[in-house]
Amino acid sequence: MPDQLVRATAADGGIRAVGVITTRLTQEARQRHKLSYVATAALGRTMAAGLLLASGMKQPQSRVNIRVKGDGPLGGILIDAGLDGTVRGYVDHPDVELPPNAKGKLDVGGAVGRDGYLYVIKDVGYGYPSSSTVEIVSGEIGDDVTHYLVSSEQTPSALVLGVFVEAKGVTAAGGILVQVLPKAARDEALVELLESRVSALSGFTPLLQANKTLPEIFEQLLGDMGLEILSQTQLLRFHCGCSFDRMLGALKMLGQAELQDMIEKDNGAEATCHFCGQVYQASSWELEQLIVDLQTETGG
Repeated sequence: MPDQLVRATAADGGIRAVGVITTRLTQEARQRHKLSYVATAALGRTMAAGLLLASGMKQPQSRVNIRVKGDGPLGGILIDAGLDGTVRGYVDHPDVELPPNAKGKLDVGGAVGRDGYLYVIKDVGYGYPSSSTVEIVSGEIGDDVTHYLVSSEQTPSALVLGVFVEAKGVTAAGGILVQVLPKAARDEALVELLESRVSALSGFTPLLQANKTLPEIFEQLLGDMGLEILSQTQLLRFHCGCSFDRMLGALKMLGQAELQDMIEKDNGAEATCHFCGQVYQASSWELEQLIVDLQTETGG
């Protein structure tokens, strides 16, 4: 099943539902960053959450950044997701591994930490991006993003995220976000019903492993509430906009003295993109050309 995003509504437009399957892009992130099991789960959940949040934005160029900074050994998590269906991200310490938690599952909360903050930045491509900060609730990512939605966006929301990874790789990943929009938010019984139904799901990855499609999962949740599944399915992918030219541009900002030092000491330069792990190498000749460009620009 390809990585995809499906949207739906229910209750005469009072409920918005979005689901994503992110198995392949999570596996790509795992390979690119050489992630441990628990790091794969943490980053995979956060990337799925970013795509779900970005899906509610309007401008085609809109993007969402989620940064999770807890007191656990994993360090920070940073992802960048767009309304266009692209996502990228990394963790500070990709090799951290922990024993399973009390439920026998990957201990994402222990890896992230229970104390810290979740930062969300939304950028529509012009003007100042909006930003929000909330305290981490559990470090399990899903709880923390739900806390952000309720406290910062003041939208009753139910969120389920999941990543199943084994020795051969990621076999299931994704999530579902169900929100009660303002026109129906005053119906407390409706909000409680949705929360109970989402809570009753046996996780998200078991549904994918049982070959359930996103429309079938929506039917299970909202089938008796006037469910309407939108026809357009959006494909998702791991994508980073880094390039060799951008790397040269970043090196150029270091200035002539630093570039000359790289030529003399290292006979070139090497840079690695944090988001995708791509390694770029610049030769001494290419660094010399950057110095010439700087001299031309400054008239010296």
